[in-house]
Amino acid sequence: MKQLFDQVSLACSKITTTTYSSSFSIGIYCLQKPLRAPIYSIYGFVRFADEIVDTFHDHNKVELFNEFKEETWKAIDRKISLNPILNSFQHVVHRFGIERELISCFLQSMETDLSVTGHSFETYNNYILGSAEVVGLMCLRVFTNNDNNLYEQLKPAAMKLGAAFQKVNFLRDIKNDYELLGRTYFPGVDFSSFSESEKLKIEKDIHDDFQTAFNGIKALPRDSRFGIYVAYVYYRSLFNKIKKVHHSTIMVERVRISGPNKLRLLLTSYFKHSLSIL
Repeated sequence: MKQLFDQVSLACSKITTTTYSSSFSIGIYCLQKPLRAPIYSIYGFVRFADEIVDTFHDHNKVELFNEFKEETWKAIDRKISLNPILNSFQHVVHRFGIERELISCFLQSMETDLSVTGHSFETYNNYILGSAEVVGLMCLRVFTNNDNNLYEQLKPAAMKLGAAFQKVNFLRDIKNDYELLGRTYFPGVDFSSFSESEKLKIEKDIHDDFQTAFNGIKALPRDSRFGIYVAYVYYRSLFNKIKKVHHSTIMVERVRISGPNKLRLLLTSYFKHSLSIL
């Protein structure tokens, strides 16, 4: 039965999410149940693409990525794939009308990581658009459930939230990106002589993204609002912790939020959401 294969496919997407990201997993669990499966499916898709370009160092990444890209379009066109992650994703694409332009933009950004090691302001903005903002829009298609008017209303905030999450990741992962992958994402920054003023400038940009995103979270439908708010709180807390760290420290260690602190943030978020005091 195809239904059984679809269930197995979704299970693979869920396992991918819970294995790779505890923060997003908790955020997804805090969504109303009907929304969890499609978001697991989107996360599984973007995670696999990212893994190809970031971690498969002993293999031909270009060849693997080209195959993944080709199989993505085949899955969408055929409405089935023997790759369970792509099978799960294509189902969400069709159910919620996720535009091919969003998928293509995402794949283009991922592909640049195969050859581009530094960015100008223009290419940086394009990368953020493809790697993060359009992912926010894919999820927004699910949260607005084919309500086009609401989608258009919340679109700018969804893009800013995706951008904020990505930029926090960049700031947190500077050491790994710079030393292991040879990449620098923030334009105009020399990480061999990274300064406090450069760090503050990056933080101001992220702060502005979070402010715009928060207004959009408050306007989300109630069945998705709490889960997205939890993810927002986790990333905002990580960002606040990074802001307190000296610029030289983030070049040598990865800032994290501990398990007990994540639990505390979850409980606080639930209290605020329950009392409608976001």
